[in-house]
Amino acid sequence: MTPEGAILPVSRHTLHGELVERLRDLIIEGKLLPGARINEGVLAAKLGVSRTPMREAIKTVASEGLIALVPGRGAVIRKFTPQDVAEMLDVLRILEVAAGQAACARAGDDEIATVCALHEEMMGFYAVRDRLEYYKCNQAIHSAIARLSGNRFLADQHQAIQARLKRIRFIGNEEPTKWAGAVAEHEAIIAALTARDAAALTQALTAHLNAAWHRVQDIL
Repeated sequence: MTPEGAILPVSRHTLHGELVERLRDLIIEGKLLPGARINEGVLAAKLGVSRTPMREAIKTVASEGLIALVPGRGAVIRKFTPQDVAEMLDVLRILEVAAGQAACARAGDDEIATVCALHEEMMGFYAVRDRLEYYKCNQAIHSAIARLSGNRFLADQHQAIQARLKRIRFIGNEEPTKWAGAVAEHEAIIAALTARDAAALTQALTAHLNAAWHRVQDIL
């Protein structure tokens, strides 16, 4: 068995994409902590790659907002203040409510079915308590709803904010009761979207994003 917290090497096929995803996961799971400097050479060695692809992966994740490139220090895991998080969640709520209302009016049945399929996949991960894969499905659902708005600018802005909140949203489900609450909120979101009930979806998304703040504020 692999020791808990161990960092496993990356296989060399599709190296950049896999390395970027692994780097994101290390940040999301807290194996690379907020405020910590990334030692490029050491991390590259642990992941079994050279420094050049490691450097390119760091640049990609930095462009998403999870890493800051600081003169004189290099790559540092970005640390957000409680105010940063509260403000980003406020904007995310506004974007998701607008997207949800548009989706109820314009999305095709097949598009809504795709979101429902993601929800079922997410619930499968919840059943076996695979928190990382659950979280990735969860974020895919929110991104899909943003795209159903039909507004590419809205979806892009939503994606940019969501990327910065990856670690924050993940730690919000550390406690079983908080996780169960988030699951119940998602059930309400999917029910409202399936019914194309814009008012109910607005209420469900608003409650979900408000609860997201309450789940993380004591940790922050």
